[in-house]
Amino acid sequence: MTPKDPKQAAASGGGGGFFASIASSLSNFGSAMSKSVNGLVDYEGLEVINPEGGTEDAEEEAKKGRWKEEERDSYWKMMQTYVGSDITSMVTLPVIIFEPMTMLQKMAELMEYSYLLDMADKTEDPYMRLVYASSFFISVYYAYQRTWKPFNPILGETYEMVNHGDMTFISEQVSHHPPMSAGHAENEHFTYDVTSKLKTKFLGNTVDVYPVGRTRVTLKRDGVVLDLVPPPTKVSNLIFGRTWIDSPGDMILTNMTTGDKVVLYFQPCGWFGAGRYEVDGYVYNSADEPKILMTGKWNEAMSYQLCDLEGEPLPGTDLKEVWRVADVPKKDKFQYTYFAHKINSFDTAPKKLLASDSRLRPDRMALEKGDLSTSGYEKSSLEERQRSEKRNREAKGHKFTPRWFDLTDEVTPTPWGDLEVYQYNGKYTEHRAAIDSSECIEEPDSRPDFNPWQYDNLDAE
Repeated sequence: MTPKDPKQAAASGGGGGFFASIASSLSNFGSAMSKSVNGLVDYEGLEVINPEGGTEDAEEEAKKGRWKEEERDSYWKMMQTYVGSDITSMVTLPVIIFEPMTMLQKMAELMEYSYLLDMADKTEDPYMRLVYASSFFISVYYAYQRTWKPFNPILGETYEMVNHGDMTFISEQVSHHPPMSAGHAENEHFTYDVTSKLKTKFLGNTVDVYPVGRTRVTLKRDGVVLDLVPPPTKVSNLIFGRTWIDSPGDMILTNMTTGDKVVLYFQPCGWFGAGRYEVDGYVYNSADEPKILMTGKWNEAMSYQLCDLEGEPLPGTDLKEVWRVADVPKKDKFQYTYFAHKINSFDTAPKKLLASDSRLRPDRMALEKGDLSTSGYEKSSLEERQRSEKRNREAKGHKFTPRWFDLTDEVTPTPWGDLEVYQYNGKYTEHRAAIDSSECIEEPDSRPDFNPWQYDNLDAE
């Protein structure tokens, strides 16, 4: 029998009151209402969605957002030609919509609550293992809700992180077309490996983002391997209105060793924000029998409760919180958490930082200081130098080779297309061990210029 709605089950089982039930019932009326902005000249058919309201104020919502009117209008005219296209790397975007962080750093930011993976490794309960691990993957969505775009990494760019959870982290941009990144994190409890490739579909004032990637976690104590399939993401009001993000659909985390899994449903945003952020689902054994219900909000907290085969809470059990978002700075310009600020700082950088590290990008550093003009100039310079390196590389008949990750023969299917898998080659561990064991003294504030390039003579033609 299909289990009941976890939120309703938890409420009926005595653990109720943790989340309001009214919003859940309202969400059944459907997803957020949108309206074509037919009252604005030259914008007929443009979809604007107000997640906090209904259909009556779409035209008013269209006038809001971070764009100045003249910039908004000119950008819309340019972008119209891309409707229906994948715009992952084909459009040059202005720095006004960027945050001072790259996609490689964003990958590292997802490790903020890595202690949950430590707990997954420590527990002997196979179902609680999935509660902890899935809560970790839910926690990353708090960082995803920011509406600023990270910088696309330059080919060969890297990001290193230490001083967090006794963990080392390395990521590298392994492909430019299509844009692909690979990452590896490790401590005494787990290894985390990801090959990231995004596919998008631009729909005018919204863009659908499909995570054509592979994420695997290996828990070291028992050698358990967990595989993640996340839901797609929808970014609304890109140009007109206040930009916001939703990820409706199922997130599935599978224990590839035992066949147990957790399926969590991200509720779509409904009328007047009903259902927004809500996540509900169950941990199942290998026979698809529910063992634990989970419920919460991806921007606040997650809780769990033992359940019977009908999905009902077991008598005498309570709804228990497993994760809650940490305190965040008030009125932060980019909605950064305290951990996100550490990602940009050199406090999390190792000794003898690689010159290809994202922290060193001049466009990122300028934007962090609020200098949009310099940031835009440096961004254009880096992009042109990347094109120049490509011309030089191809003229020599050479092929770019990532330094810390190797392309495997494995091609893994995803709901949104096949993916070539990159594998961590272990060389960074050797590199870091050699530096850490050396007696070299690093001068304070002596950092290299940003240099991800593999080829010389890169002056723009």
